Amino acid sequence: MSTNQPSERLIVIGGVAAGMSAAAKARRSNPGLAITVYEQSGYVSYGACGLPYAIKGEIARVEDVVVRTPEQFAKQGISALVRHEVLAITPDARAVTVRNLESGAVFEDHYDKLLLTTGGAASRIPIPGADMPGVFTLRTVEDGLAIKAWLDELRPARGVIIGGGYIGLELAEALAAHGVALTVVERLPQLQPSLDIEMASHVQAELERQGVDVRLEHGVEAISGDDRVREVTAGGVRFPAEIVIMAAGVRPSVGLASAAGIALGPTGAVAVDDHQRTNLPGIWSAGDVAEAHHLVTGRPAWVPLGTTANKQGKVAGTNIAGGDARFGGIVGTSVVKVFDLTAASSGLSEERARAEGFSVKTVSATAGSRAHYMPGGHPIHVKLVYEAGSGRMLGGQLVGREGVAQRVDVIAAALHAGWTVEQLGELDLAYAPPFSPVWDPILVAANLARQ
Repeated sequence: MSTNQPSERLIVIGGVAAGMSAAAKARRSNPGLAITVYEQSGYVSYGACGLPYAIKGEIARVEDVVVRTPEQFAKQGISALVRHEVLAITPDARAVTVRNLESGAVFEDHYDKLLLTTGGAASRIPIPGADMPGVFTLRTVEDGLAIKAWLDELRPARGVIIGGGYIGLELAEALAAHGVALTVVERLPQLQPSLDIEMASHVQAELERQGVDVRLEHGVEAISGDDRVREVTAGGVRFPAEIVIMAAGVRPSVGLASAAGIALGPTGAVAVDDHQRTNLPGIWSAGDVAEAHHLVTGRPAWVPLGTTANKQGKVAGTNIAGGDARFGGIVGTSVVKVFDLTAASSGLSEERARAEGFSVKTVSATAGSRAHYMPGGHPIHVKLVYEAGSGRMLGGQLVGREGVAQRVDVIAAALHAGWTVEQLGELDLAYAPPFSPVWDPILVAANLARQ
């Protein structure tokens, strides 16, 4: 009579950043765990943030953003099944209902532990013509392949990007590289809402310098055409378009969670604790579908970024395998390349800080990226947001042509540490003329705040 116990089964729903990070970590931590990943698209373990650069042609092939294939995971003892959509979770039975999208077959699978990493979905504005050929969103490898094929085969001369956030800004550069004359329409009075309006104005100026027509406070109303897209109407104005990108934001894909009784938090994403556990026993969640603890506000936040997804996935995988790890929280650090400009932020903008109820002070400064006598330098615009009275750092924003991505990490570290603006100004930062003036732009801004 055999005394072998059946393997404990882990099912992961969603096979991109958080899901595959968790699966790989769980496998390393517990070699006896039976792991199955169900992924609705045709690819797992890919860097979606690289897709705009693949569309541009800076990366040779769209598929090059894929880190590991199902075959590679299989050698590690992880069964990653693509084109498999999980239709329902039945927590009482510890079961999931799955459809094989290739064959159409529907079957049931059972788990001991479940990880929900369904990610986020690109918002497709419900307007006439939204599903017309030539109208795209960008979220998956298949989306990237479809956009690249449209550009290569049909060579559109004019295009419209709906939305001025990260994806819209990155795709503006990508489409312009294909010779597309672009209009960016944004319903808000500024681009890139993570920045305050005066900092976002530098981003707008760069787009316009590159020949992009920017139309703020233009809500999109309709998309029209014949056998494919020909025109976008926004703010009462008609814009010719042979390709349209809907980059109007992302929302957490919480349909499965809601139907299964998994609690959502105040942001509308899945509520999790610092171990990535949900309210239901045996179920964890991570990545773009889940909330995170914001270290500045002390409250749950939904900031869908690949960095957070990978870290949360690693924490979830450790705990699912029997370990004890916690996710320490976020400050919401991000950076975006807009043609020759870089814009970055960490923590809260002035507008967001006021909305969160803080008593806010700000300081702005412009200083060189290199010593003034070194050729090739450019101005860096810095804005610091801090709490009146205590001086505690609440956020920072930087815009410039070089040295921005590295400097925003200094702001992020200060926010993680809970520093004051005075402590930021005392930092011993690296100095050499090719890289920084003796007074770094961050120190210039911090010292202005101390006066």
